[in-house]
Amino acid sequence: MAEQQKKSQQAQEPDLNQLRKVRREKLKELQDAGKDPFVITKYDVTHHSVEIKENFEDLEGKEVTIAGRMMSKRVMGKASFCNIQDKPGSIQSYVARDNVGEESYKDFKKMDIGDLVGITGTVFKTKTGEISIHATKVDLLAKSLQILPEKFHGLTNTDLRYRQRYVDLIMNPEVKDTFIKRSQIISTIRKYLDGQGFIEVETPMLVANAGGASARPFVTHSNALSEDFKLRISLELYLKRLIVGGLERVYEIGRVFRNEGVDTRHNPEFTLMELYQAYTDYHGMMDLTENMYRYVAQEVLGTTKIVYNGIEMDLGKPFERITMVDAVKKYADVDFNEVKTLEEARALADAHHIEYEARHKKGDILNLFFEEYVEEHLIQPTFVMDHPVEISPLTKKKPENPDYVERFEFFMNGWEMANAYSELNDPIDQRERFKAQEEQLAQGDEEANTTDEDFMNALEIGMPPTGGIGFGIDRMCMLLTDSQAIRDVLLFPTMKPLD
Repeated sequence: MAEQQKKSQQAQEPDLNQLRKVRREKLKELQDAGKDPFVITKYDVTHHSVEIKENFEDLEGKEVTIAGRMMSKRVMGKASFCNIQDKPGSIQSYVARDNVGEESYKDFKKMDIGDLVGITGTVFKTKTGEISIHATKVDLLAKSLQILPEKFHGLTNTDLRYRQRYVDLIMNPEVKDTFIKRSQIISTIRKYLDGQGFIEVETPMLVANAGGASARPFVTHSNALSEDFKLRISLELYLKRLIVGGLERVYEIGRVFRNEGVDTRHNPEFTLMELYQAYTDYHGMMDLTENMYRYVAQEVLGTTKIVYNGIEMDLGKPFERITMVDAVKKYADVDFNEVKTLEEARALADAHHIEYEARHKKGDILNLFFEEYVEEHLIQPTFVMDHPVEISPLTKKKPENPDYVERFEFFMNGWEMANAYSELNDPIDQRERFKAQEEQLAQGDEEANTTDEDFMNALEIGMPPTGGIGFGIDRMCMLLTDSQAIRDVLLFPTMKPLD
C-alpha cells in the first residue's frame, strides 16, 4: 500500500511542477503588461466577510471592499462566482464581464486558487439566499506561485501541517479558530491579573544560572562577553527579586526552554506564566487559580463547563483540595503517615514494583507513588497539596510538619496544570536547600539546581511572605480548545529538520 502511494505521489509531481510553471508564466505576462501585483503597497479594505453577513440588512445594496485569498472559482462564460477567504471567514462574489469590464474580466479568468484578491462591489443576496458581493472591480494583490492542497481532502498530513502552519491555517478553519482562541485566552488572563493589581514585567531569557525548576537547560555562548549562558528554564528567581524590590504583585508570560523530550504535552520551548504576590501564601494562590480559570473559561468559551476528548470538566464547582499523602492513600492504599524511615519507604516501593534510585529519599518515593497511582485519576479540577520537602527546594516548610512544604500542584485531565508555593524567604534555609540540590547534581541528577548567589543576596536583603505560582499556558490552551497535542496550540512547534 505504501509503495502504491509513493508511485501515485511520484506520478502527480510532474503535474504539480507544470502547474507551478504555468503560474510563473502568468506572473511574467502580468509584469510584461505593466500589471505586476507585487508593486501594490496598500489596499483599502472597508469590511470583512463575517461583518457583511452579520449586518446584511444595513449593508444590502451598499458598496464594500474586501480582500482575501481566492479559495474557489466557477467561470460560466460572461459571469463567474468566486469565494474569498479573509481572517474571520469567507464570502462569495459574483463577477460579471458587463460590470467589471472586458479586460478586467479576462484578467480575472486567469486568476488562480490561492491568489490574493481585492473586490469592490455591492452587497446582495443570490436567488439561493447566499449573501454575496456583486463585483464592480477586481484587483490581484499577490500572485500565488505554489499550489494549495486539493480542497476536498485538505491538508491532513500532520507533520506537514506543523511544518507549514501557514498552509494549515489557510486550509483548516478550525486551526485558525484554535489560535484566535489561544490569543483570547492569554489576553483574558492579562485582563484578570491586571484587575487584581498585578503588573506585567519582563525578565532575562539568557541567564548565568538557570534555576527555579527541575530541568536540563540549553547552553549557548556570548561572543561579546566570552561567556557561556543558559536559556531560562523558569521565570521564578528574577520575579522574586522584584518582590524583594517592593513591586508586591508581578507576573510574566513568556517562553522558557527545557532540553528534554518531545511528546504530546512537551515541547523544548513553551509558554509559561509565573506570578508572585507578597503577603499571601499557597492558599491565596489556590483561590487565585480557581477564580482565574473560571473567569477565563466564561469569558472565552461562554461557559465554565469544558469538554476535552469527550470528557466534561466543570470549572464552576469548587475545586477539590487533597494532600499528596491522602491522595496516595486514596488511590494506592498506602499511608505514608505510617512510613517512618527510608528503609520502610524502599520496601513499599519494592513491593509495588516502583523503581527508585539510590539518591532518592522518603519524600522522593512518596512522589513516585503519586505519579504511578494518582495522577491519571485527577480529571476534575484538583489541588494536590503539601509535597515532601525533598522535591521542593524553593518552598516554605509546614510549621507543624517540616517534612512537608506549603506547595500545591493543580491537576485537570490527569495533567499538571500549575505548580505553586508559599515561597521560601529564609535565606539560611534556602542556602541549605541549594546545597542539597548541588549534592544531587554531583550524584548525577542533571535537573538539580545550583546556588544562585545574586538571588541569595536578594533574599538576605529581605523578601516578604509571598505566594507564587507557575501556569503551563500551552496545556491550558489545549484543554480550552479541545486540542490533542501541544503542537496543535503552538503555531510553530519544534520539528526535527527534514535533512
